[in-house]
Amino acid sequence: MSIQKNSEIPTIEGKEGTKIKQYFHPHNTLNGIRFSLAQFTLEQGKSSLLHKLQSSEIYYILEGTGKLNVGDESFSVKKDDSVYVPPMSEQFIENTGEVDLKFLCIVDPAWKAEDEIILE
Repeated sequence: MSIQKNSEIPTIEGKEGTKIKQYFHPHNTLNGIRFSLAQFTLEQGKSSLLHKLQSSEIYYILEGTGKLNVGDESFSVKKDDSVYVPPMSEQFIENTGEVDLKFLCIVDPAWKAEDEIILE
């Protein structure tokens, strides 16, 4: 079993414009999971860079409101919404609210730097 405490997880700057806390990833989990789970924070008025991943993703919104852009579609998102993003989808997320936008992202198979392509 592996327990991750939010208060003990360092925040890192994501190259796509977010702040990230990596909860679970195959590199820090003893039981060999294949996915990764991270919390992202995007400040008011900010957006992530246009990017795509070789893995599928599920976004789960914890706080705030935003717009998730996937391909030619835009989805308004708010607390408790979840969205599936297929592999290799061009995407970015914008904070459209008055507070930080916080969301979980589940990536399967687990996120790897070499599997992410920044498009801008």
